[in-house]
Amino acid sequence: MFKSVLKKAAGAVAVAAGLAAMSAQAADVKVGFVYIGPPGDHGWTYQHDQGRLAVEKELGVETTFVENVPEGPDAERVINQLAATGHNLIFTTSFGYMNPTLKAAKRHKNVKFEHATGYKQAANVATYSGRFYEGRYVVGHIAGKMTKSNVLGYIASFPIPEVIRGINATIRGARAVNPDATIKVVWVSSWFDPGKESDAAKTLIDQGADVILQHTDSPAPVQVAEERGVWAVGQASDMHKFGEKAHLTAIIDDWAPYYIERTKAVMDGTWTGGGDTWGGFKTGMVVMADYNKAIPADVVELAESIRKGIIDGSVHPFAGPVVKQDGTVAVPAGETPDDGFLAGMNFYVEGVDGEMPQ
Repeated sequence: MFKSVLKKAAGAVAVAAGLAAMSAQAADVKVGFVYIGPPGDHGWTYQHDQGRLAVEKELGVETTFVENVPEGPDAERVINQLAATGHNLIFTTSFGYMNPTLKAAKRHKNVKFEHATGYKQAANVATYSGRFYEGRYVVGHIAGKMTKSNVLGYIASFPIPEVIRGINATIRGARAVNPDATIKVVWVSSWFDPGKESDAAKTLIDQGADVILQHTDSPAPVQVAEERGVWAVGQASDMHKFGEKAHLTAIIDDWAPYYIERTKAVMDGTWTGGGDTWGGFKTGMVVMADYNKAIPADVVELAESIRKGIIDGSVHPFAGPVVKQDGTVAVPAGETPDDGFLAGMNFYVEGVDGEMPQ
């Protein structure tokens, strides 16, 4: 009995000491975030900000964010300013921040940087992204089943591999269950512009699309879909409250576990740069939102079978054959492309209606 009490007391002391050490570490760490849009976009930036808030709540560290930072020289200025004002770890959360992040990292070698969706690393720069294309492949199956016109509409931001991969995954999913499905794309040259996104959704609906998808960050397309009586899929966050009838589901980006893990690594001295993390369904970085109750049960079952198949490795969105828009074979039947192929994707697959911007 006496020994048991001693053990419990020793354990309590150890826990208290651990908490005190964690508190001391937290006081020494300051984390910065650079956002392409506002946290209130209810999409991409909103989810990154939820991750930031989770870091504060879980670890007790001080965080800072700068919103609406354009990609280019302004981004470099903002990143340098965060680095110069005591931030030990800085997350830069848009593709166009890649080179500005690298430049800032050269100037501030004692600061640790994490760049979202990029592919260039350094000793003090790591990269991370989600396998959003996995969610888009699931959504493609749903869209292929739900469309009546056989025309899907896709609002795209910029013609980078991440976005092209999403378009291709969507139509491949759709045509797996509906060979007559096609997808029309409107490029808006912006990540967040509710006006442009709204106009693009209207244009696509006028062209016959009855399912609207997007790789842009505002809920405007979902709102237009609700008004016009067609289906929609949310981007990065659950957007159902902006169109409860229209919203089929959404591909949710859950950054919180990664942000907590990487901040902890800075706190305990185990953080390393130069690496890349590409998480998907299996790691929980990509999650499907609740399915609309209007989706038939067999379609939900199909969607879930695809999602689970991606997790267990029995399904790959780009398993061959992958046929380009011009009819040439990019991936032969029986083969599965590696991550390098996916990361450099710069072509449309069959089923995409229209030309890619140059």
